[in-house]
Amino acid sequence: MDFDFTPYFKRYEAIVAVADKAFDQVAAQHPECMRCGLGCADCCFALFDMTFIEALHINHQFKRQTEGLQREVLLDRANTADRQIHKIKRQAADKIKSGVDEALVLEDVARQRVRCPLLNAGNTCDLYAHRPITCRLYGIPTAIYGKGHTCGKSGFEPGTAYPTVRQDALQQKLIALSAELVQAMGSRFRGLADLLMPLSMALLADFDDEYLGVKKTDDPATPSQGA
Repeated sequence: MDFDFTPYFKRYEAIVAVADKAFDQVAAQHPECMRCGLGCADCCFALFDMTFIEALHINHQFKRQTEGLQREVLLDRANTADRQIHKIKRQAADKIKSGVDEALVLEDVARQRVRCPLLNAGNTCDLYAHRPITCRLYGIPTAIYGKGHTCGKSGFEPGTAYPTVRQDALQQKLIALSAELVQAMGSRFRGLADLLMPLSMALLADFDDEYLGVKKTDDPATPSQGA
C-alpha cells in the first residue's frame, strides 16, 4: 500500500510512552507491591484484544524484525494460540446465546489462559520493545469503566487505595487514532476503526490493500462480479 503509516505509528508510540510513564510512577511509589521481574510470564497468558492501530504497529515490527525460521516458528505459535482463542470466544458466545449472564461469561473468559506466541522458551518476549499497552500496564492497578484490575501475583491488596491507571481512557485514545488513520487511508471499511483482535491474529494478518479496503475497484487485478 502506498501510504505512510509513520506519523500514526509515532502518535501511537507517544501513547505507549504515557503508559510506560504511568507504570514507572506506580512502581516507584509502591515497590513493595511489585512482583514483575525477568522470568515472570504471568501476563503472557492473559487474554486481551488490541485496537487496529496497535495491531498494525506490532505486525509492522514483527515483519521488520523477524525472518526465515524464526518467523515461521512464531507464525506457527500464533496459529496455535489463535485456534485456542477462537474456541474460547465461540464457547463464550454460545453460553451468552443460551441465556447465561454475560458478565459471568466474561469473567470466565478473563480467567482463561493462552500462551502468547511471542513468549519464547526462556520466558521472555521476542518483541518486548514493541509489546502492546495491555502488557506494559500488567502488574499495577488499572481500571476499565470503573472496575479495578491488578495482577494476582502482585502485592497490591484488595480494598486498599492505590494510584490506578485508567486503561479505558488509553483505549479510547487508541480507538480515536485508529479512526483518524482509517479516514486518512480512504478505506471503504470504516469499521476498521473499531476493530479489536488478539495479538495472535495481528501477527497472522496480511494488512494488504484488500484487507484495508483501499483497493481500487477499477484495478485490473480485481475480479469482476461476473468472474
